[in-house]
Amino acid sequence: MISLTSPVKTRAHGWPAGLKLAGLCAATVGLFFIQNLAVHAGILCVIVAIYASAGPLFFKTGLRQLRLIWVFIAIVAIWHIWTGDIITGGTVILRLVSALALANLVTMTTRLTDMIDVVRVLTAPLARLGLNPAALEMAIALVIRLTPVLAQKGGNLTQAWRARSPRKPTWQILLPFTVLALDDADHVAEALRARGGFTPMKED
Repeated sequence: MISLTSPVKTRAHGWPAGLKLAGLCAATVGLFFIQNLAVHAGILCVIVAIYASAGPLFFKTGLRQLRLIWVFIAIVAIWHIWTGDIITGGTVILRLVSALALANLVTMTTRLTDMIDVVRVLTAPLARLGLNPAALEMAIALVIRLTPVLAQKGGNLTQAWRARSPRKPTWQILLPFTVLALDDADHVAEALRARGGFTPMKED
């Protein structure tokens, strides 16, 4: 498993994780109140400029991580072209890209341990209800760390298909990808069990 935190240091690396996550939530909510296509285009340009200001390596890494959303962009674009509502489709796509770019920016400039600390503070009241906040913390950490791993394995499957067939890979790689994902999940579960799993919450 790998960390998504960028080794390229920026000023945002030193900002409190809670502040960055709160700002991300506010910015994402604000994006949904904006309906003007030109404004969304301007916001995306500002976000791209922020990425570029951190240097070429940071910029390329950020763009590479955002490539995962092209499928969703294609689906939204095809649907709105089909319905003839191109302006709305463009607004939705720009909003989606901006929101995910901001989230990726926060992830790249925040250590995973710092984000988990914020989650721990926010979920502490759940312990009074008999729930185990540690399970949620671990789930968030696994999603953040394993998502790029699964994406890389999906890319490897695609390359293996292209090396053996002139046809483009479609649904045929879904089954082997599912098997790989289940196999990884099984290994992670075994590792967690070997380390004691999650200690049940003690009742007061």
